[in-house]
Amino acid sequence: MDAVAIRGVLLDFSGTLFRLEPGVESVDGLHHMDGTPVGTDRYIELITSLNTVGEKVPTGLPTGLHEHWHRRDLDLAAHRDAYLHLLADPAHRLAEGMAARLYDVMLTPAAWRPYPDAEAALRLLRARGVPVAVVSNIPWDIRDTFAHRGLADLVDAYVLSYAEGLMKPAPELFALACARIDRAPGETLMIGDSAAIDGAAAQVGCRFERVEPQATANRPDALLDALRTHGIAE
Repeated sequence: MDAVAIRGVLLDFSGTLFRLEPGVESVDGLHHMDGTPVGTDRYIELITSLNTVGEKVPTGLPTGLHEHWHRRDLDLAAHRDAYLHLLADPAHRLAEGMAARLYDVMLTPAAWRPYPDAEAALRLLRARGVPVAVVSNIPWDIRDTFAHRGLADLVDAYVLSYAEGLMKPAPELFALACARIDRAPGETLMIGDSAAIDGAAAQVGCRFERVEPQATANRPDALLDALRTHGIAE
């Protein structure tokens, strides 16, 4: 076990605490040009393919939208413009008007599903008096998503890129998150799904634990395991 006890925890949002997995009701009416329904699996495939591109500009995005792509987690309008253009690619075979409807689902709290152990991990941290900050690259307010699942009261601070004008892996964002929960980086653990992006918390002295951004059904206890690794859970 590490010599210094963990007294604060930072958590990524997408792929760590929640995953975009809309139910059937969320994608009802979405269809392809031939009339076939998009369905939940196809929806997740389409959006995930864009969410995992990273900093590399996706093929097919015109030069005029390259800056939008790089700023997508700072500005909702830039995010929407870039995503709508990519979703409207004829290769996706979406019917007219469907790109915008697909995009809007992504902003719906009900479309995001918490990992099976997310609530248990957050409640354990609350019971142990360990404050929590959610640190996310995202261009909209996700607090309603936590509230929708009854988890809002288990998070002490939200450090979101669009609100702070900074994106991970900027070390300043992790330092700010530590300050928001009144913990020194050396006694704080960052849990996220990207070693390159979330792992940058180590630059300010935080410890880091990576979890795989799998489907929620396939990852039942990675968050609790991460806490156990650092001596927080038994």
